[in-house]
Amino acid sequence: MKLHPVRVYKSDENLAREDQLAWKIAEVASERIDATDEVADMVINRIIDNASVATASLTRGPVVAARAQAEAHPVSRNGAGSTVFGSDLPTSPEWAAWANGVAVRELDFHDTFLAAEYSHPGDNIPPILAVAQHLGSTGAELLRGIVTGYEIQVDLVKAISLHKHKIDHVAHLGPSAAAGIGTLLGLPTETIFQAIGQALHTTTATRQSRKGEISTWKAHAPAFAGKMAVEAVDRAMRGQTSPTPIYEGEDGVIAWLLDGPDARYEVPLPEAGEARTAILDTYTKEHSAEYQAQAWIDLARKLHREYPDLTADRIERVIIRTSHHTHYVIGSGANDPQKYDPTASRETLDHSIPFIFTVALQDGAWDHEKSYSPERAGRPDTVALWNKVVTEEDAEWTRRYHSNDPREKAFGGSVAITLTDGSTIVDEIAVADAHPLGARPFGREQYVAKFRGLAEGVLAPSEIERFLDTAQNLVNLTDLTGLTVKGDFPAVTPKGIF
Repeated sequence: MKLHPVRVYKSDENLAREDQLAWKIAEVASERIDATDEVADMVINRIIDNASVATASLTRGPVVAARAQAEAHPVSRNGAGSTVFGSDLPTSPEWAAWANGVAVRELDFHDTFLAAEYSHPGDNIPPILAVAQHLGSTGAELLRGIVTGYEIQVDLVKAISLHKHKIDHVAHLGPSAAAGIGTLLGLPTETIFQAIGQALHTTTATRQSRKGEISTWKAHAPAFAGKMAVEAVDRAMRGQTSPTPIYEGEDGVIAWLLDGPDARYEVPLPEAGEARTAILDTYTKEHSAEYQAQAWIDLARKLHREYPDLTADRIERVIIRTSHHTHYVIGSGANDPQKYDPTASRETLDHSIPFIFTVALQDGAWDHEKSYSPERAGRPDTVALWNKVVTEEDAEWTRRYHSNDPREKAFGGSVAITLTDGSTIVDEIAVADAHPLGARPFGREQYVAKFRGLAEGVLAPSEIERFLDTAQNLVNLTDLTGLTVKGDFPAVTPKGIF
């Protein structure tokens, strides 16, 4: 990997195009590099993972609405169209990217990468797959495109913080998806460069979508970025240009939305000829909740087994000591009263460590539907214990969160449960059980089991097996239309414009 220095330039400094970050990203995307076997295997895992969580969300309101919007748009000219999860109707690729992007993100249940910024790199798959289906790409070509999408998003996330300036993390997704589509189609550097510029320009938004009362837009935000990436590549392919330098310009993203005119970053990108392996640094979820809650669910389940009589009336106080990110984003440090509100939206509750730890401790389990039900959230003993749970930032856990050493990088913390008799239960966890260094790391067997578990009762048994067979044969596919799931899921939603 090579570190590329990035700063703001005044217009009269005339930063050469070849020295701009967007161009350097485009150079990575335009170089044809075959995936290693390990990377190819992980791409298949994540295609299965995305289908798992999309299948589980097919009847939820945001997904139904997005699917109805996509179904209202016929296949655009110059292509065969793209599939939509849960639908028999092909649609235009940008609308398939939209609908499938919402389905994948709705339950907050697929992969993650955390560093200077937050991300869900699996969000790259819906737009890249949609374009691949529409234009008749092969499985091998799709594989290379997805590898690039992961590589670029992970590399940007390692170097540039967005949330520090209250910019939503999908600002890294627009450029990575555009780069991935560029790789898929074998586009030249210049075209990908222009697409990246437009994709970034149109996908910078504030983090209010993840603050306070979190709305259904949370699932739509990455889908919008994917849709914009498809449109940006189409426009660039037609010879149209985009704002430049999009990152480094004196009125650009860094100068006015991020660290300002004096900003300095070092962005890692692969050298020419170097394998793209960033997907191997990412990790999926065993539980339907924000990633920084994964380890806490596992620790709470463990404590439930070890202390089965640990009822709410026996607990005086629970203090969770964790990283800065966890404390301020999903902990009590966010100062969001909604994180303690039993009537809050599902989107709010899956970003509340106090709620999640409480329910997992009481139940010894976590379910993507039952754990969030209004009846479960409103149970009196749950509300009582929930209001006794607070988080605190711990400097050591913050340091480990940002560590570049994968052996010590951590997304957990320690918990101290003070009982009414004065005694204290103390325990800690560094990473989730499903993490590559966790107690039960996810491999192909676990990804397949996750799909089967979430698809059972939703899809026909024959459809479950058909999809798994198709996905696991990715590198040999010449027809990508089978990389979807079908069933009887009518789009019952209030009528819109389309």
